[in-house]
Amino acid sequence: MPHTEAPRQRADAIRNRDRILEAAVVELARDPDASLSAIGKRAQVGQGTLYRNFPDREALLWEVYRREVQELVDSAPRLLAETDPASALRAWMSALSRFALAKADLAPTMQPGVRARAKTARPGYAHVVEAVDTLLSAGQDAGAIRRDVTSEDFVALIAGIWQIPAGADWEARTARLLDLVMDALRTSSPRN
Repeated sequence: MPHTEAPRQRADAIRNRDRILEAAVVELARDPDASLSAIGKRAQVGQGTLYRNFPDREALLWEVYRREVQELVDSAPRLLAETDPASALRAWMSALSRFALAKADLAPTMQPGVRARAKTARPGYAHVVEAVDTLLSAGQDAGAIRRDVTSEDFVALIAGIWQIPAGADWEARTARLLDLVMDALRTSSPRN
């Protein structure tokens, strides 16, 4: 039996899907309870196009989440290309904390079944750990990060950012916590 390729999406279908996702991010940031109708209106697509791409709100929320996790993961190599490994790690930690705050606001919009599944499935978690491993390895190879630090250590150390309530001092408190984490990760004398 000959191998058949999956059909390619038309360019306009891809653009529509991207517009829906971009509109969802904007609408959900404005109103965590934003309706699919409001998202479709912002994306300037009809209901048929909206539901063809995302059969329900849950599917759309998960795709927004998956996309934002991927953007976070993709930022690790870019940061390493732009700056030294320790600075790249610290900048990535800041992006992770902003992601955590945004997802904390989105969590109540997800249905109870979705939240329960997220706890067990932890979508994107493995990719985030791969990004952490990449950043830690680069820092360790440069002599800036302790060799005994693992990704599991890192996750345990930064878990506190999820405990900081959103508010006027959230950014300052998070920055201080992440600076303390960096102090714990650094070697006493990085190689030049």
